[in-house]
Amino acid sequence: MSPLPRKTILAGRVGLQKKAQPWTITGDDFFDLSERLRAQMAELTHAKAGDFALVPSVSYGMAVIAKNLELPEGSKVLILDRQFPSNVYPWRDLATRTGAEIIHISPEAGHSWTEAVLAAIDGETALLALPQVHWIEGAELDLIAIGKKARANGALLVLDLTQSLGAVPFSVTAVDPDYFVVANYKWLLGPYSTGFLYAAPRHQSGQPLEQCWQSRFGSENFAELTQYTDQLAAGARRYDMGERSNFALLPAVEASLAQLLEWGVENIEHSLRNITDQLASIAAKHGLQPDMASPRAANYLSLKVPTDAPSDILQQARAAGLYFSHRGDRLRITPHLWVNQQDLHRFDQTLGNIF
Repeated sequence: MSPLPRKTILAGRVGLQKKAQPWTITGDDFFDLSERLRAQMAELTHAKAGDFALVPSVSYGMAVIAKNLELPEGSKVLILDRQFPSNVYPWRDLATRTGAEIIHISPEAGHSWTEAVLAAIDGETALLALPQVHWIEGAELDLIAIGKKARANGALLVLDLTQSLGAVPFSVTAVDPDYFVVANYKWLLGPYSTGFLYAAPRHQSGQPLEQCWQSRFGSENFAELTQYTDQLAAGARRYDMGERSNFALLPAVEASLAQLLEWGVENIEHSLRNITDQLASIAAKHGLQPDMASPRAANYLSLKVPTDAPSDILQQARAAGLYFSHRGDRLRITPHLWVNQQDLHRFDQTLGNIF
């Protein structure tokens, strides 16, 4: 979970104050900001604004997708070993209902996650539910190569980009996923309980998870809302969550996306690569290594914890003002642009004290 930029906090306060004076809210306010957010996401990912729905979480977005899929009995759903649960549970449920089989992929020694995924795709594969970056190891997958082989075998590609979007470049044009979902609270630097669902144009005729009024065609006309219609909104807007016009949170989302677009994701990735490379060099001095064959994403450093390591690593690090996570048998370090030379020196000293 990322901190919020100062601009984001200010925008959230302004938005919350707007709700404190509801007489200032117009009918257009229920729609205009949502459309600006779609346009920002389109610019960020080389897609179109109408390809995006507003969702509160990855699990919600995946539930929308799962509702609109039918998997052949006996077909395969490919997921990574130790994948984040929000991109696992919906497919376990769908597989149970349809008779499909969940296949957990894990690379053999000396091989990458991408190699393992490519080797697992065959004519029985119906769906690949994957991240761009593994949330524990920080390994980056080659989604362009995976997407090509998935399409060649008639399989759908569904992505959770929460661990990467905003820090690692992603192009809908290059990857051509069927769907992706992203939560805003990580690398998009946004508030919790907000996110986006991308649906490729070939998947924009499905059914929403909720029957909310804003996902109906013509809902901008408040005077005609009781002229009920079964016609859904154009594009992926039909998949929007109910009460999408969150007057406190959406201005904060807009501010964060504007900041990312101003910086440029390629620039962010370059800066983060420099930081994590330095952290990796320091960690190596103290006997800590990434220990993986896959390419490491620029925004992640995942270090294998020695078996004889002290049990209070996180507590000692926190006491020194360093904050990282313990995921499985690894220390996960995910810095951002605020890290400076003083922080790197403190990291070196603290690892020396612990190990």
